[in-house]
Amino acid sequence: MFELAILWDWVAFSVRWLHVITAMAWIGASFYFIALDLMLKPNADLPAGAYGEEWEVHGGGFYHTVKYLVAPARMPEHLTWHKWQSYTTWLSGAALLMIVYWVGGELYLLDPSKVELALWQGILISGGSLTLGWLAYDAMCKSRLRENPTLLMLLLFVILVIMSWGYNQIFTGRAALLHLGAFTATIMTANVFFIIMPNQRIVVKDLQEGRTPDAKYGKIAKLRSTHNNYLTLPVVFLMLSNHYPLAFGTHYAWLIASLIFLTGVTIRHYFNTMHRTGKGPNWTWLATVLLMVVIAWLSTVPGIDTYEESEARELTPAEQKFASVDSFEDAFYAVVGNCSMCHAREPSWEGLNWAPKHVVLETEADVARHAKQIYMQAGRTHAMPPPNAIDMDPEARMQIVAWYRDATGHGS
Repeated sequence: MFELAILWDWVAFSVRWLHVITAMAWIGASFYFIALDLMLKPNADLPAGAYGEEWEVHGGGFYHTVKYLVAPARMPEHLTWHKWQSYTTWLSGAALLMIVYWVGGELYLLDPSKVELALWQGILISGGSLTLGWLAYDAMCKSRLRENPTLLMLLLFVILVIMSWGYNQIFTGRAALLHLGAFTATIMTANVFFIIMPNQRIVVKDLQEGRTPDAKYGKIAKLRSTHNNYLTLPVVFLMLSNHYPLAFGTHYAWLIASLIFLTGVTIRHYFNTMHRTGKGPNWTWLATVLLMVVIAWLSTVPGIDTYEESEARELTPAEQKFASVDSFEDAFYAVVGNCSMCHAREPSWEGLNWAPKHVVLETEADVARHAKQIYMQAGRTHAMPPPNAIDMDPEARMQIVAWYRDATGHGS
């Protein structure tokens, strides 16, 4: 039987796959053009209006690139636009956010121990904050601050710190960091969609109609592109953070996320300087290492989350359904007997200081809350427990499958 839970997991996996692939394409193109821009060299033999050139070798051939700061004298016959990588990355990321944190909001989005909100309110904050973030940032870039790029970046960092703290006052730890990444990625894609591409279209239209393009459009696009360059690495970290409880499951997760933006600046500054001058400032690596040491320390002060929040939260009606069917008792003992040595508030497995992925499976409420994950990881598949940890009896897996199907009405 092709169940909805299995279909939904494959939909989520496919969207995540698309998101990762397009993000790789976008980041790769972005980093390449930033590097290319910084490596351009002047040459007296360049055509009129050309700023610089760069020779490269790759794949057995040589490439000769020439950049015009404003535009060439005439419109070229073939013009390649780089935009769909950004759009597809954002659209697939938005779809994934909806699948995981809106549809699965009762489990993954809201933290009742922080604030009492209905799911629809949490979704409204989730989507609304992304829109408001872009509007605030865009207003800053169009103000007099655009004449002071350093101050503009500092104010953007302040906004990101405030948003990091704010998200952690409402959402679960993993949702908070993920939303901060989405908040930042929305600014980046909106830069492409609303600023960079429209400005490039104006320049192209001027060329087509025989007018001399205004250099201000390139300058504006350059500022936004530079912001995107420095924001990229922190976004990647935030999108990966939900796999690591030390990042999202601590009391200072908001500060950890904030400091990650500084590491993005130090790392990109090294490579940007290296591309421009041929040698990067080595102090940036020391600064990055020190920041990561502080982050690692913050993740244990005052220590990993004690799971008080998960103990305090009442089961939702959907979760209560999993705890009320007759087959729950057998499934509960199957889970506790095979999983709780690792998935415990104080794991007994040597070398584990906290439960993997912050998932605790000790009480009946714990098991009911994570019914779908248990079903997919230990029922339908043999992903858990790890085969080198414990050899789970096939009958125990069948009990988990029977329990989940009884609760969801799929039958045996």
